[in-house]
Amino acid sequence: MYKPATIKDIALALKLSPSTVSRALRDEYEISAGTKKIVVDYAKSVNYKSNPNAVSLKNRRSYSIGIVVPELANSFFSQAIAGIESVAYERGYHTIITQTHDSSERELINVNHLANRSVDGLLISMSSGTADYAFLQKLHQDGLPIVFFDRIIPGIDTYKVTSDNFNASYEATLSLIRSDCRKIALLANAPQLSITNERFAGYQKALLENDIPLRPDLIRNCLKGGSDDQEVEDAVKQLLSGPDKPDAIFITSDRISISCIRALKKLKFDPQEIMVLGFSNSDVVDLLQPELSYIRQKAFEMGEIAVNMLLKLIESKYPITEFETRILSTELHSIMPQR
Repeated sequence: MYKPATIKDIALALKLSPSTVSRALRDEYEISAGTKKIVVDYAKSVNYKSNPNAVSLKNRRSYSIGIVVPELANSFFSQAIAGIESVAYERGYHTIITQTHDSSERELINVNHLANRSVDGLLISMSSGTADYAFLQKLHQDGLPIVFFDRIIPGIDTYKVTSDNFNASYEATLSLIRSDCRKIALLANAPQLSITNERFAGYQKALLENDIPLRPDLIRNCLKGGSDDQEVEDAVKQLLSGPDKPDAIFITSDRISISCIRALKKLKFDPQEIMVLGFSNSDVVDLLQPELSYIRQKAFEMGEIAVNMLLKLIESKYPITEFETRILSTELHSIMPQR
């Protein structure tokens, strides 16, 4: 059976003490250049590798970062994770990725598991099912570095990065209005999420500025965040079955956008009757039928910024007490005719 070389093996072979070998491998100043060369050359010849567990114990660091997202199959989150990993691996950190499927129970289990694995910090985008954030407050107060991205929590004082959700929804709703839509339905995520409230506020402002009344009968929340296709299909059916059907649907979630398109196709709706606009970072969004005008978020960049914020917390020699929330712009890709 393969047994990797150890510091004791090197010490025995070179007739040196294990502490001298250890200090030579760490390039410490009290060991002569000649001894360092002998030790390093021999270590290379026997393919010696330092023990990462021992190093992490010594430094009180695991060099691992926990990532908690609602869904890995979601294009936005897979792109954000790619951004996170591009920075983390370059800086010598590994990532442990978990998904909640928008379940508060699964989120609690995942976060506690990562904390018990002694990750150096946590990057999290909240589940649509979570309304009680006490477990994260406790970990934050106990000193675990936490950074929120996309779906953030205003009540926890730390670094955050998200999209300009208000203006994205405002401009998207205006785009529908300029295409002569007056009955614009809203298909949204769970109401307690930060992104839901910000996107609803932008939608509402655009309506009110154009003297279009806010109609509660045209608003539906999908509490499972689009992970349940049936929930989205039922919401779409309700919107289309009323006596005064919408002439547009604005969808405020990446995952719900895809589920809505699937539901509309299944229901064989007439795309000439209803315009559809939603958030989507899908790489094949231009191929969807019926066609979808969409808002694209800077997911990869958000991941890069979030992990740099977290590493700043992890590696700082002094407590950080002032934090920023970064707001990233979005891009509107419209296929709709404008007035």
